Amino acid sequence: MHIQSIARLLPAFLLLAVTAGCAITEPVARPDLDLPEQWAEAGGARPATAPIHDTWWRDFGSAPLDALVAEALATAPDLRIQAERVVQAELALRQAGASLFPALDLSAGSGARNVDSNETNSTSLNLGASYELDLWGRIAAGVDASRANLAATRFDYDAAHLSISASVATTWFQSLALQERVAIARENLAIAERVLRVVQARYDNGAASALELSQQRSTVLNQRKAIEPLEVQLRQTRSALAILLGRNPQAAPADDVPLAALQVPTVDAGLPSELLLRRPDLAASEAALAAAAANVAAARAALLPGISLSAGAGVGSAALLSLADTTRTLSISASLLQKIFDGGRLRADVDIQRSRKRELVETHRRAILVALKEVEDALANSARDARQEGVQREILAEAQRSLRLAELRYREGADSLLAVLDAQRALFSAQDQLAQLRLARLTDAVGLYKALGGGWSAGAPPF
Repeated sequence: MHIQSIARLLPAFLLLAVTAGCAITEPVARPDLDLPEQWAEAGGARPATAPIHDTWWRDFGSAPLDALVAEALATAPDLRIQAERVVQAELALRQAGASLFPALDLSAGSGARNVDSNETNSTSLNLGASYELDLWGRIAAGVDASRANLAATRFDYDAAHLSISASVATTWFQSLALQERVAIARENLAIAERVLRVVQARYDNGAASALELSQQRSTVLNQRKAIEPLEVQLRQTRSALAILLGRNPQAAPADDVPLAALQVPTVDAGLPSELLLRRPDLAASEAALAAAAANVAAARAALLPGISLSAGAGVGSAALLSLADTTRTLSISASLLQKIFDGGRLRADVDIQRSRKRELVETHRRAILVALKEVEDALANSARDARQEGVQREILAEAQRSLRLAELRYREGADSLLAVLDAQRALFSAQDQLAQLRLARLTDAVGLYKALGGGWSAGAPPF
């Protein structure tokens, strides 16, 4: 192509470049939702001057828990899986952004051809460039969608970070509670065996009946039977904790920490409106809305004509494996492509993307409502279980006193064995329920931390 011909095409190329600013955009839709001004359940919340920090598990005052959470955050398979998804999203964004730049191709060839004893040789070297002019912003919208997807994936990683730390804390508390319940069951077995010795002595002296002896033996057997299921459950809980830590199930941790040594922190719930900036899962949901809007814009732009520019330059020679005495070529072209009929495929794609956008708006609305309920439930559970634990401690004190009195009266012959049996059952139940309520209070605190976002902060939206 001659230089004069190229010069005549330049104004057309410049016009296309100027009109490329007419990109189609789509607004990000968000649900219209009135947030409450305050929480209905205020129990367990402290003044709003104490914000949640991102290492919230330290509020329980346990060095072993700190070590377990640190180990899980470094080695947990679930967190590593989510980290790879972030890497994949970053690469997808890089891949989408590559379409904004021209593509360059280099080709070379050399060969010989013999037709009816006439041999011809050729050698060529060609450089080509192609570029799709993003006139309506279709490619840019795809990049925006990839960028929003990357943001959502990063938020998902933060949510997984919070979920892993909460799961480690909860599972560890469960193992400690089971360990304590096993100790309670063994202690009650020792009490039952001690009473059995008293009944046996009274029976040997003719002061107790065979029925009383049989009843106490039955109590001892029941206490022994109660231990094994708790021990199995303890081993299974510890192996579940090992999986969270990325260990083999056989390498489960076994820290002997009493539940009473753990602090039960109070948590600042803040304002309901702050929840949208404190939960990574809600931030991920909102990033999905941005990606959906970009996908709609890309689908709408696909309905309009596509314009591609291409240029090429090459040298050729009639010599084999040589570029001596070359001939040179240069070409510049522009092409326009417009779908005339595709059976409504592109239009259907626009409708699909709009429907997907509306779906995600409702999904985001539901996520906000669920988050509000989770906080309300966690606040209510914390307040209820704190009151229940206080009452249960009083019940335990009375059960211990009742057993002492029942044993004393039975030794003196002032009361029947039935009173002792009832007192034993009441004590065992009171101790076991207190351990479970202590566990409930600890897990309530973890649940509230998790429901509030665990000290996470969205900051400026990265999309």
